[in-house]
Amino acid sequence: MTRVNELFNGVVMQVRDYREHDQLIKFLTDKQGPAMFLVRGARRKNFKMASDLLPFTYGQYVGWLSKDRLNYIISVQESNHLTHIATDINANAYATYLLELVDRAFDDGKNIGGWYDQVMAALHLIEKGRDPQIVVNVIEVQLLGRFGILPEWRHCVICGRTEKVMDYSEAYGGLICINHFDQDPHRLHLDPKTVNYLRFFATLNLKKVHEIKVDPLVKRNLRWALDKIYGDQVGLRLKSKRFIDQMGTWTAQLKNWREK
Repeated sequence: MTRVNELFNGVVMQVRDYREHDQLIKFLTDKQGPAMFLVRGARRKNFKMASDLLPFTYGQYVGWLSKDRLNYIISVQESNHLTHIATDINANAYATYLLELVDRAFDDGKNIGGWYDQVMAALHLIEKGRDPQIVVNVIEVQLLGRFGILPEWRHCVICGRTEKVMDYSEAYGGLICINHFDQDPHRLHLDPKTVNYLRFFATLNLKKVHEIKVDPLVKRNLRWALDKIYGDQVGLRLKSKRFIDQMGTWTAQLKNWREK
């Protein structure tokens, strides 16, 4: 099949050296989801597209796209850098985890529909200094379906009620109301605010979000709940997520040391 040059939107997910002078660069694209590109000469001195292909760079590119073979970058139409994400360790950690999670959720070379816009909206919110944990929590909730987990967030999975106090049940695959708490002693025992946020996140369009303010206690509960669901039901433990957890431990240790 003859390849044709094609314009696409993309964000650089990862970069790794390949052979003596080349690089393999993985993009999240609007046309083929995650896609790996071979960039010839990318490691040579004075390579003209070097700044356009750094991690957390996004824009419009021209390339040879193939669903079953390696892709090639031909030229760059325009590019932009997510500078806050690139330079702030906390923002960088969450953005890295976000892109790694998306990479695991979607097959290479397949269109991901509106997910590209949702991921880019998440990255732009983190770039603007919005709470990166909450932004990523939204994506985590919505990506569960991609991993074969489809929690019922709308109503009690047993009786269909929506107005009662709810809790999340891994055994039942969704919310159960207070009338049925006794049917799952291992439910997550989440507070109502945390449950309401999880329900809200399930359908939230991040392009419509401007401000993010969540109580610290609820943030901790959201983090705990999603870690448990991903650990127990998805079985996914990413290196980038472990780094975030380690940062939390370091921060707590530093706080304790300063208070002594």
